[in-house]
Amino acid sequence: MYKNNNYSGKDRIKGFLWLFFFLVMLWLLLTSTFNYQEFWVGIVISFIIAIVTHESYIRLGFPPVTPKRFGFFILYIFILFWEIIKANFDVASRIIRPSLPINPGVVIIKTQLKSDIAKTILANSITLTPGTFTLDIEEDRLLIHWIDVKATAIEETTEIIGKRFEKYLKVIFQ
Repeated sequence: MYKNNNYSGKDRIKGFLWLFFFLVMLWLLLTSTFNYQEFWVGIVISFIIAIVTHESYIRLGFPPVTPKRFGFFILYIFILFWEIIKANFDVASRIIRPSLPINPGVVIIKTQLKSDIAKTILANSITLTPGTFTLDIEEDRLLIHWIDVKATAIEETTEIIGKRFEKYLKVIFQ
């Protein structure tokens, strides 16, 4: 979807600036310091990485960074972490209390995502939540192993497993 080079110079500069901004924020988050020397090192490193990678970023299928996509990406990270925490408690409670049902099985979900990178991120997000594991991606379908199958109809499994992530990924990638 984004694998062409039909972006204007203005779009390329805007993409570079957003990528640079994101990298600087990531640097500050990871270093947790506001020491001026480390801050300037982070600025320089972020600038170099942004120069080297901003063209590849688009060629790999990532959409250009915009404020809306960036905001939804941050929101998506929080949603993903929340879903991981909930799933960890669910799996842990099944281990601690063997009386809780475990009904493993393989189900199919459908996605409306179009780009390969968006489907891959959806599959990885599902796999990161304990109790589910993405086995395969084929066109608009994902094959999921589920620790406690609650439904088998594609519409229901899509709603339970996929929609919690897909609604954010659609805004980010389309």
